[in-house]
Amino acid sequence: MTDSRHDVIIVGGGIVGLAVALEITRRFPHLNLLVIEKEDRVARHQSGHNSGVIHSGIYYKPGSLKAKLCVAGAAAMVEFCYEHGIPHRACGKVIVATSEEELHPLEELRRRGEANGVPGVRLVGPPELRDLEPRASGLAALVVPSTSITDYAQVCGKYAELTVQRGGAILTSAEVISIKRGTNEVVVETRRGSFSAAYLINCAGLFSDRISRMAGDEPEVMIAPFRGEYYDLIPERSSLVRALIYPVPDPRFPFLGVHFTRRISGRVDAGPNAVLAFRREGYRRTDFNLTDLASSLAFPGFWRMAAKHWRSGLDEVHRSFSKPVFVRALQRLVPEVREEDLVAGGSGVRAQALKRDGTLVDDFQFAQSGNMMHVLNVPSPAATASLLIGRAIVDIAAILR
Repeated sequence: MTDSRHDVIIVGGGIVGLAVALEITRRFPHLNLLVIEKEDRVARHQSGHNSGVIHSGIYYKPGSLKAKLCVAGAAAMVEFCYEHGIPHRACGKVIVATSEEELHPLEELRRRGEANGVPGVRLVGPPELRDLEPRASGLAALVVPSTSITDYAQVCGKYAELTVQRGGAILTSAEVISIKRGTNEVVVETRRGSFSAAYLINCAGLFSDRISRMAGDEPEVMIAPFRGEYYDLIPERSSLVRALIYPVPDPRFPFLGVHFTRRISGRVDAGPNAVLAFRREGYRRTDFNLTDLASSLAFPGFWRMAAKHWRSGLDEVHRSFSKPVFVRALQRLVPEVREEDLVAGGSGVRAQALKRDGTLVDDFQFAQSGNMMHVLNVPSPAATASLLIGRAIVDIAAILR
C-alpha cells in the first residue's frame, strides 16, 4: 500500500528539480505532481550555496547543450527575476589575461562568445580594463556586459511557491529509502511514507547516481563531490572590486579558477578553489563520510582522474590549507588585495559527474530508462539555465509526450 499515487514524482528539491516541477505544472496542469526533498526545505545544497551569477554563456563549446541553453536561459532568468520582484543586477564581468600564454585562450573565449550569441563581448587593453575595474591588472581582458547577479535561493523559493499554487505538492524531510519499479508504476519509499507514480524524474544532484542505482539502473558515471571554498573581502576593502573579475580558465577542467564576485547583497566573494570533498555534502574540511569516500575510491574513473590531474589536485589542496597561497592566486587579478583584507567565507559542493575513463563530464547529461529519467550531470550554468533545462527535461520525458 502507498500513501498516495501521482502521475509524476520528482526526487530532489534543488533548482533543477523545482524548474522541472514548475514546467510540468505550467504545461500539464492536469497531472498530479509530487516533489520529494530529503531536507527540511528546498535549495539546501548546491542551489543555496552558489555565487548567484547569471552566466552569459561565453565559456561553453559551441553546439553543446550548455551553450544552447545558457544564453537563452540567462535571458529567461532575468525576465523571471524582473517579473517576480527578485533582486538582480546586470553588472557585467571581465575575464583577465595576466600572462602572454593566456592571450590566445582569451581570444578563443571571444570566438566562443560570438558563436554562442553572447551580446556585446569585446576585447580591451589595460587602459579600458582600468576604466572598468580600476584595481584589476592584466595584459588584456574580455568584457562580458550581459553577466548578471541574483539570489538563487529566492529564485528557488519562487519556483516552489508557483508550483504549489498550480497544484503541485512538495514534501520535505522525506529522504528516499528505496525505489521499486513495475511495468506501469514506480514506488518510492521515504522516511515520510510510500508514494507511487507512473513516472519518476531523478534530480537528486549529489546523490543522483545513487538514486539511479536504487532504481535498478547502472549509470555510466559517478558523482564526485568537489568543495569550493570562499573568502570574503572585508567591507572596508570591498571597493577593490566593482563587479566580477575572472581569470582565463584552464581548458582541462570544468572549473573557472579563483575569482572575485560582487553578490547581490553587496558583499564581495573571493574564490572558490576546487578540492575533492570526503563527504557528498562536505562543506567543511573536517567533514567525512566513509561510505561517500569508499564509493569514490572504488570507482575506476577516480584513479584515472587522479593519475591525470594529481599535480593540479595537490595545488588546490595546498591553496585550501594556505591562505597566503590563496591570496597570491587572487593577486594575479587584483594586486592590491592583502591577507588581512580577507575573512573566511562560505563554501559549496559541486556534483561533478566522472566517467569510468577518468574524464570529468563537461556537458549536461540525462539518461532515460523506461518510466524514469535520471538527471546525472547539471553543473554550472544549471542555475542560470534552469528554466530552459526544465523545459528540455520535460520535452524528453516519455510520459509527458
